[in-house]
Amino acid sequence: MRIYIAGQGDTLLKIAHQFQLELDQLTAINPRISNPYKNIAGQRVNLDPHYVPLNESRVVAPFCPPVPESEFIPNWIPLADAEEMAETEYDVLIVGSGAGGGAALWRLCEQWGNNNKRIGIVERGPLYLPTHVANIATINGDNFRVYAPPEITDLIGNRLPQYPGMKLVYAAGGRTILWGAITPRIPNFEIADWPVSIEEMEMYYNIAEEVMSVTTTYTKGSSITQILLERLRENGFYNANDIPIAADLDQTKFGRLHSNVFFSSILFMARALSRRPFDLAVNTYAAEVITEGGKAAGVRVMTSDKKSYILKAKTVILSASALQTPRILLNSGIAGRAIGRYLTNHSYLIATASVSTTGFPEPLGALGIIVPESEDRPYRLQLQGPEQYFNYHYDKKPIKDEWEISFFGASGKVESRYENRVYIDPSRVDEYGMPELQVEFSYSEKDEAILYQMYESIQQASAAMKLRLAKINDALAICLMPPGADNHEFGTCRMGDDPLTSATDRYGQIHGVEGLYVADNSVLPSTGASNPTLSTVALAIRTADYIVRKLSTDENRQ
Repeated sequence: MRIYIAGQGDTLLKIAHQFQLELDQLTAINPRISNPYKNIAGQRVNLDPHYVPLNESRVVAPFCPPVPESEFIPNWIPLADAEEMAETEYDVLIVGSGAGGGAALWRLCEQWGNNNKRIGIVERGPLYLPTHVANIATINGDNFRVYAPPEITDLIGNRLPQYPGMKLVYAAGGRTILWGAITPRIPNFEIADWPVSIEEMEMYYNIAEEVMSVTTTYTKGSSITQILLERLRENGFYNANDIPIAADLDQTKFGRLHSNVFFSSILFMARALSRRPFDLAVNTYAAEVITEGGKAAGVRVMTSDKKSYILKAKTVILSASALQTPRILLNSGIAGRAIGRYLTNHSYLIATASVSTTGFPEPLGALGIIVPESEDRPYRLQLQGPEQYFNYHYDKKPIKDEWEISFFGASGKVESRYENRVYIDPSRVDEYGMPELQVEFSYSEKDEAILYQMYESIQQASAAMKLRLAKINDALAICLMPPGADNHEFGTCRMGDDPLTSATDRYGQIHGVEGLYVADNSVLPSTGASNPTLSTVALAIRTADYIVRKLSTDENRQ
């Protein structure tokens, strides 16, 4: 038995801690000391004979070497900065990390693999979220649409009287980290007037839907969706269908995770990074495009401390949004009669409605229905709900017989008119000293006629589904969203064969400027009444494929 002579202030508890022994064990071999908290200075204390002193090794292998601090990952994605990027000449430089910029980045990285091409991307906003906001466990259907703090949201409509609903999001992933993820195709009768064939769009739609995990099975098995669908179809809305949504519903298999259910451009960046490295700078403001001899040569950017850098590039892709992309072009002095013109969106009527679900079998599930437009019906109906339960995590869903529809609306086709435009006013500058964008916009008589059709159709669809439309002062609670609030703006750099009526060619290249491309909602010549994001992604992938082919051809000629 080992003996220890207690020092001044020692207690049995203190000695147990000192020698890393269990107090019960120490008490058992020292039965004469009844109080483990009593001062026992000078007394003999029995210790376990197998006790190993602290200064002797108690392990069978050496300690692992410490991880050098430089090996810790400071961000969820590798970052560069503008000063570093100014030292590189890029084969392709992308401005904007939203749907179009992310899609172009992913496709370039996928097609090129790990070759010696240099790809850079700059984003005006910060690293705000590493996923779609609806994938965050504490976010639910009540709050995900309002989770956009001032540091990333520019409520630009506050100073645009003709476009008051407009807001811009500055963050990695752009608006795709906050979007509703509804992803219909634009119908063929609308695409027929595009400079891209229906067959080619079919191919790129397939690619886009696969990479974005677009599905119509999100509400599968939900009785509320199936019963309301049946009621619509039985009453003349023959093409009513389950809502298409970009949601990865696969389960984890073999260690491959499917945890990012709702799609965002962050997934494009992750897929791109898995193929090859690229340089990404955030909090980097694109001020203007640099051209030399009719060719793209780079982009002048500014950092948050207002320092200016020139990022050199053989090819530039602008994906800053249908408002910011034309602004950058106009601030760059790029000539083009259609740049900034033909600003188009969707007119939106929103109804307040509820439905009785008495007798509906469980599970009630989620409500997600879309009634696509047709050639004789230039608008689309959409329903989501019930209430906040279209997507939610841990809230307990109540059982009840009367539910509000969280979203019941009609989106209408709006004419693409030359007079609706984005422009700049040199006398009004932003914090970086660059002219701010301005907007001129109005609905035409044809647009207003479609709104009347939408109003009537909401009532007809409500009757078909046996919904109860709310009233305010004896009038139906149906309201018109302010222009810009739909976040579906497009057309301001639309593609086409005629430079007088389009800003880019059929591959998104600005007329007359070699190597300068647009890959966002700007290039869409029309969308009918359909959400633009899926089509923007499809066209961005197509533009990336064209750039890969063109640069390869140019190199072979040299």
